[in-house]
Amino acid sequence: MPDEQESLFAAVDALLEEAAAQDPLPHPDERKRLREAAGLSQDQIAKALSVRRETVTSWETGRTAPRPPKRAAYARLLEGLAALHPVNGVNAVNTPEPKAAPEPATVPSPGPEPEPQSQPEPQPRTPHQPQEEPPRATPPRPRTTTRRPANPRTPASTPTTPLEGNGPLLVLDGTARAHAARGLLLDLPPKARTDLPTLIAWALGPDADLRSPRLHRNGKDGDPLLVLTAAATEALGLPAVLEDRRALRLPDHHPVLKQLARSKWQLTRRGFGPWPRIYRPATAATGRQCVQLAVLPWGALDPRAWGEHTAGLPAPELAEVLTTYATRVLTPRGSTAVTGLELMTALRPPTRAARNPETNTWESAPVPGSLTRPVDPAPPEAPDEHPVVAALYPRAHQRTPDQVLDEEAYDWFRDPELLTDAECARTHAVGIDVNMAFAAAANRLTVGLGPAVHTTGPRFDPKVPGCWLADLSALTLDPRLPSPFTPHGRPPAGPAWYATPTLAYAQELGFTVHPTEAWLRPDHGSYLDAWYTRLRDAYMATMADLGITPALSETEFLTAMATASRHPATPTVKPVLSAIKSTVKGGIGKLRERPQGAGYRPGEPWPALERPTWRPDIRAAVISTARVNMHRKMNKLATAAGQYPVAVLSDCAVYLSDGPSPLDFLPRTPEGKPLPGGFRLGVSPGMVKHEGTQPLLWAVQMLDEGLNPARHIKGHDAAADGE
Repeated sequence: MPDEQESLFAAVDALLEEAAAQDPLPHPDERKRLREAAGLSQDQIAKALSVRRETVTSWETGRTAPRPPKRAAYARLLEGLAALHPVNGVNAVNTPEPKAAPEPATVPSPGPEPEPQSQPEPQPRTPHQPQEEPPRATPPRPRTTTRRPANPRTPASTPTTPLEGNGPLLVLDGTARAHAARGLLLDLPPKARTDLPTLIAWALGPDADLRSPRLHRNGKDGDPLLVLTAAATEALGLPAVLEDRRALRLPDHHPVLKQLARSKWQLTRRGFGPWPRIYRPATAATGRQCVQLAVLPWGALDPRAWGEHTAGLPAPELAEVLTTYATRVLTPRGSTAVTGLELMTALRPPTRAARNPETNTWESAPVPGSLTRPVDPAPPEAPDEHPVVAALYPRAHQRTPDQVLDEEAYDWFRDPELLTDAECARTHAVGIDVNMAFAAAANRLTVGLGPAVHTTGPRFDPKVPGCWLADLSALTLDPRLPSPFTPHGRPPAGPAWYATPTLAYAQELGFTVHPTEAWLRPDHGSYLDAWYTRLRDAYMATMADLGITPALSETEFLTAMATASRHPATPTVKPVLSAIKSTVKGGIGKLRERPQGAGYRPGEPWPALERPTWRPDIRAAVISTARVNMHRKMNKLATAAGQYPVAVLSDCAVYLSDGPSPLDFLPRTPEGKPLPGGFRLGVSPGMVKHEGTQPLLWAVQMLDEGLNPARHIKGHDAAADGE
């Protein structure tokens, strides 16, 4: 017995020694945070460590742990990233959240620093110093912060970006206090309630302590966001409604704008509208001074993106909704489309500081893999208003497919004459919708980073992004499926311009591709990878708040989706979910922003062209990939199970079925598993959910009337949901 015990102890001691010898690793959540903070993709980590991307995913989720010798190299990487991207000097992911007190607790904090008597004018502040005001006769009231009890409907999921300070934003409701995340209340200085320059100076100071940490080491911290309700808007002397409905901005002679000018504050070129950005030029002494406002009564929160009732939520709930979005995506800087575009830049900043070895001084240098400067589009990629098009064609010229790249989402429905007897014998029309289709298309997509180079008679290379002139009219496909080469689903009639993913799919279908001309981008990379990862994680975390996770079976998933509207967290989660989806679609659409305003004349440049992120070629590549992905899965169902859609709208497909559920028509393998390569039910991006069900006769009537059933399968126009 003693010998057996000694052998057991020896075995345990050996295990302890082995564990002690292993390189320590941070928590899996921290591993993921460090990688994303550095702007690295899982593919990059996998390539550096000679492992598969799925292995890195397992390490970051904690399912597996790296083994020697990979463990030492991975630990070295994480240690270096932690030195570059600390979170308040500790691993914030493993720090437990403080529990809300049952009663509000008031914690006094020091008041403003004493102002110098010899300086009556406001002084410029450093990034960590409050804006000073003239001395007052009475001592300032100490600031207080009050923690309200946690809202039981608010999800408690860990945000993607840990909160710092009092969070990135405040909601002002016209009272003496401002609402921050997690029920926090901040006392406003008396003058700040009615004077906008004072409010801005306070928001930039340590009393407000608003922080929005950068998402990339070469990026910059976000600006504080102040959200003004109708009461706060009125208290600050702003009108309840903008009179200029066309320009959506205050007139230059408005008293509030004069107040800002007297205090040396400036506005960006878009002026004082629903999302004004107010700043002072950065100097070595003051650093960056900028505050973003969102004026709710002027329509800052578009109901198509945020939901109809979000702008009217009580201030504490609205602060929670916006902070959740800010920590998972980005602090809003305008519409969700603007924020989607800003997120690309935040994750892939164009420049970094680099030391010049010859002069030993710091200079601005490009960040590899980023969009560093504006580039002109290739003529086929440019919209009709662009100066490139104006220089080539008369003003009234209607470009043909061999002159313009037309990569758009599907809007197709089948000729009712092509319905078979077996299909007409079914009872239901069932719609399925691809989750985050454009985000999934952006994942691991190679896009151009620099200008396009023109070439004639090129050999097609599916690895080179660009647009190609080719004739695909000879490729015949089943007419019960939409053509994968056109957004309207009809076969191409002759030569046309196609993005690389479209031609690559034609090659995948067995067609020999012979382009006659091309505009190619030899400088390319996976620019959108970090953007996809950020939005995917935000979407998955928000769905998890509703109890919808990848662990659910197909039946459980359908039930959870059907009952999600009754989930206790829905009032604060649904707006975030809607905004995330709108950020994806709006951000991709913003890559080809067209001119706005009544004063624009065709052929003239417009402000959006000055952005490095004005890239219609990237938008075309994403949409092309999404459409090809959709067709590939529909083609799989057609060839393997004889299932053909009757309508497709963007990422929604409608099939005729013998029952009301997607499970009634989605094919299975003999083992009872989903058909490989087809549509799969689930929450992850690229998988599908149930979009809606209608009677068969309803769908047939829609087809007879020339209407797309996929647009109305929910019972209303899908465009009303921003889909």
